[in-house]
Parts: sequence; structure tokens; C-alpha cells
Amino acid sequence: MEITAGGLLEIRITPADVGKRVSVRRVESGSRESPSFTDTVGVLTSWNQGVLTITRKSGESVHIAESMLVAGKIVPPAPARRRGPAASFEELARTGARAWQPLESEPLGEWTLRASGGFTRRANSVLPLGDPGLPLDEALARVTSWYAERDLPAYVQTATGAVGTQELLGAELERRGWVNEVSAQVRIAALAPIADVDTAAAGAEVRLARAPDEEWLGRYGRVEDPEVARRVLVAGPSVWFATLPGRAIGRLVVDGRWAGFAAVEVDPAHRRTGLGTAVMAVLARQALEEGASAAWLQVEADNEGARALYDGLGFATHHVYHHFRAAR
Repeated sequence: MEITAGGLLEIRITPADVGKRVSVRRVESGSRESPSFTDTVGVLTSWNQGVLTITRKSGESVHIAESMLVAGKIVPPAPARRRGPAASFEELARTGARAWQPLESEPLGEWTLRASGGFTRRANSVLPLGDPGLPLDEALARVTSWYAERDLPAYVQTATGAVGTQELLGAELERRGWVNEVSAQVRIAALAPIADVDTAAAGAEVRLARAPDEEWLGRYGRVEDPEVARRVLVAGPSVWFATLPGRAIGRLVVDGRWAGFAAVEVDPAHRRTGLGTAVMAVLARQALEEGASAAWLQVEADNEGARALYDGLGFATHHVYHHFRAAR
């Protein structure tokens, strides 16, 4: 917090700083003589009618009455990771989009509208990397109409927590009644340590293929139309499907230096036995053979088991993405 030469806290932000990353301290509770304080760091997404809204890295919106502020300042972006791959938000967002391609897409300015018959939100949502070329309300009207024509709910995928992410867009969607249905962490790591994991117990049994078979799709478990699912799943620069018969599966997309892992699923009876790690290690070795050096994946924020697995493999959160659904 900002402290003056006299030792007093100062508020050094104004409504003109909307869109910047800030750190604020507010009175939380307690008596006037001995109050308690809470600090909040994030992007200042609005300052209207005496209330500030700050969006944290996780995507959570914190609303603070300006009368409760005791200090505030602009802070620089979070420092770059000192270990593992370096990456910008836009690079990862475009890499992720190539790894999970829709059956149908259409540009709206610099936004991309994506549809795939409802198979996964990622393949049925707007990717807003830039300006839609229209005022926001007009752009959102076009979005909802486009998805309605396909008998699909309208989703917009936004991100928080890194330089260039879309906290302001997320805040505008919230103000218009759009609901954040799910959030997921985008994590990155060095690839070689994943490939070095000992897979003696199961690695030799892992089969690799260029397309998912019936067993793989059955284990994945999110498939209503197998033909639509296959068309989405096989699209990408270099796609591989791993199957550990009867026990586990995984998907890999190699795209330049990036190896993207997805759909790592282990039969409930065999979880916490290292099979998910073995599947990822076999896929990582394939990615290394194709010249990749960095790994990425997405994991829902409430999936504690998967997060623990990825923590052990060295993955760290780069940013968080959110799927906002239009108000019904």
C-alpha cells in the first residue's frame, strides 16, 4: 500500500484507472479505534456510484464501497514465472483454440463464433481476442442470434489473471446478466520432466492412435453424438489418443513448441495409482519426438484430484478462463 512520509496510508487511484491492475485496502470490521482491514489485488473493472469492482485473478468480482477504502495504488502486472516456459495470454489462447477446433466458425470483427452441435463449451462459444467491430450490445445481440439459429445457448469465453486478459469484458457481461457457468485454470509446465516419469508399471501398455476408438470415447464419457465428437477431437495440428485398456485415456495435440494435454480420464477403481501420470508421460515422449518443449492443459478449478496430479508434474497456473452464458 502507499504510505506517505508521515506514515499515513493514501488512496492513489481514481475512476480514470479503470482497466488497470490495482491493490486496495478497505475497512472490513471492528471498532473505529481498532478496525480490521482486507487487501484486494486485481483489475479495477468499474467505479460507479461510489462502488469499486475489482476482478481477481480467479475471476471473482469484489465490490467495495469507496467510503471503506483506506489505501489504493496501481501495481504492475504479476511477475513472469522464473521457471518453466514463458508464454503470453494470446499465444496460449490461440494455441488452445487450434487444439479444440469447432465444426463451424464465423468471424465477428476480431471475435470468433464457434459451434459444434453442443459438444463441449470450448467448441460452442465465442473466442473474443480483440474488437468485435461493433458496440458491445450490438455484438452480443449478434452472438445470441447466431447461436439461437443453431438452437444452442450463447457462451462467451473470457480470461482473467494475465497481461492482456479480458477482465473488463467479463465485468460487462456480468452487468448485462450473463452468468459465469464454469471456470478453468490454464496451466503450463516444462515438457521433459513429464516424459521422464517412470512408467514401468503401465507405460508399455499404453496404446497411441490418431483417432479415438469406441473404448476411448466410452471412457471420455461426454459424448452424445459420436460422429460430432470424433470430428472435433481429431482436428488439430498433430493429434494423438492414448488408451490404457480398461483403465485410462488421454489426448495430446502437438503444435510447434506446445504439447497440449486433455481428456486425461482414469477409471474410478484405478485412480491414485499413477495411471494418469503414465498416460501423460507416454504422450509427452511422443511430443518430444515431434519437437515440442512446453506443456499446457486446462483443469476446472474445483477438480481437486486433477489439480493435485498436475501440481506433482510441475504445472503452474498461467491464467483462468470462464464461460459466460447469456441470460435466459
